[in-house]
Amino acid sequence: MCGPSLAWTRGDKERYMGIHERAARPRSCRNNHFIMNQPDHVLIVDDDPDIRQLLADYLQKNELRVSCAADGKQMRSVLLNQPVDAIVLDLMLPGEDGLSLFRALREQAPFAQTHAHIPVLMLTARADDVDRIIGLELGADDYLGKPFVPRELLARLRAVLRRARMLPPGTPRAEDARYLAFGDWLLDPVERHLIARGGTVSPLQSADYTLLRFLLDHPQRVVTRDHLLVALAGREADVFDRSIDLRVSRLRKRLGDDAREPEYVKTVRNEGYVLSKAVDPHAQKPTGFQTGAGT
Repeated sequence: MCGPSLAWTRGDKERYMGIHERAARPRSCRNNHFIMNQPDHVLIVDDDPDIRQLLADYLQKNELRVSCAADGKQMRSVLLNQPVDAIVLDLMLPGEDGLSLFRALREQAPFAQTHAHIPVLMLTARADDVDRIIGLELGADDYLGKPFVPRELLARLRAVLRRARMLPPGTPRAEDARYLAFGDWLLDPVERHLIARGGTVSPLQSADYTLLRFLLDHPQRVVTRDHLLVALAGREADVFDRSIDLRVSRLRKRLGDDAREPEYVKTVRNEGYVLSKAVDPHAQKPTGFQTGAGT
């Protein structure tokens, strides 16, 4: 067995935790966070205290540090007081729902300036396709439908944490850091900024950066949807899974691509996608490009 499905009554959850998790109770998530030897720090945002407790215990047993929040107010409090490496965000929250909180993280000051880079894994009800699609279009890094298996959530969480750290070995963190040049764009792999020919600098969300970086590492080569999904989300494609297509659509918008006749990310019928431009991996920042002036 891979583990229990999270589609239980309150009694089911209590019985499961009583059998499998009671030893972890002294480090309760209701005290808001665990502290270990600087493992990755995950923030769980869910209004169900039993699911919060179950996930916190499970993730902590797998060497992750966990904080919990029942709503947007508690989420903001955690983010303001300690660094977070990833967020597990339930969409079906009372009051300010998960999509509203996600928009705030990605688009609204002050959090967009300081927390837009944090990868977010959304929890959704299986029937909520519209919310799931909106979340992916806004830049969510992954989603998981309820009911789910804790082991699958852990695997996806580790995958988004790995992707969030995608930097080439030895990348310099200095004024003379090199850039990836393609067409009329530069990518700053240190600051994760996309820089236009006119000098406009756009910070990239984690989902946009990892997709673009993967394509830049495989320029002018066709990559299948299945390959992208495995590389970026750590799972095999489902015939109905359109998450990669949504991410490509978002990236095209960032690059100013025409969806019908894209210049940069082209669709290869029945195969996948290709970055059509050659890439210069050793470009220097030219005069007129000014990083730090976000849009």
